Amino acid sequence: MMHMTFYWGRSVTLLFDSWKTDSWLSYTLTLIACLIFSVFYQYMEDRRLRLKLLSTSTVANNTNGTVDVTPLLNTKVFTGSRWSVGRFAGAVLFGINSAIGYFLMLAIMSFNGGVFVAIIVGLAVGYLLFRSGDDEQVVVVDNPCAGVGIQDSVHQDMNLAPNWVELVHCP
Repeated sequence: MMHMTFYWGRSVTLLFDSWKTDSWLSYTLTLIACLIFSVFYQYMEDRRLRLKLLSTSTVANNTNGTVDVTPLLNTKVFTGSRWSVGRFAGAVLFGINSAIGYFLMLAIMSFNGGVFVAIIVGLAVGYLLFRSGDDEQVVVVDNPCAGVGIQDSVHQDMNLAPNWVELVHCP
């Protein structure tokens, strides 16, 4: 019988008919597995965002005029064509991460309270470990034109009406 409301108990069938818990030991191991997969999901999401950042970055000039070259960023492997290795690797990581996310969602849909708590705690711990660092901010904007010029044009031209927003068209 499949539960349609949250319940607390050690008997749960998770994802497959063969993954059933009968004892406290098997239930505890299942909760630990859910927690580990949740942490791994956050780790993979961090790796995917960092790879996307690497594959979309360009070589920047320093203030003293020298070029700041980061390894792997100036090669044609990660930049350029639509079918580059970096884009392919990002797509593979996205697929893996999406599959893990859907498995976690299906596990939560077992409606077992312990599974739910284990997955939420694992996501929070994974976020804390891999994605909440103050030392480095990883922000990837899929559309670099989004928002460009709206704030700048408002600050440059103080004669604009307060409700006026400039539409920016990127080439």
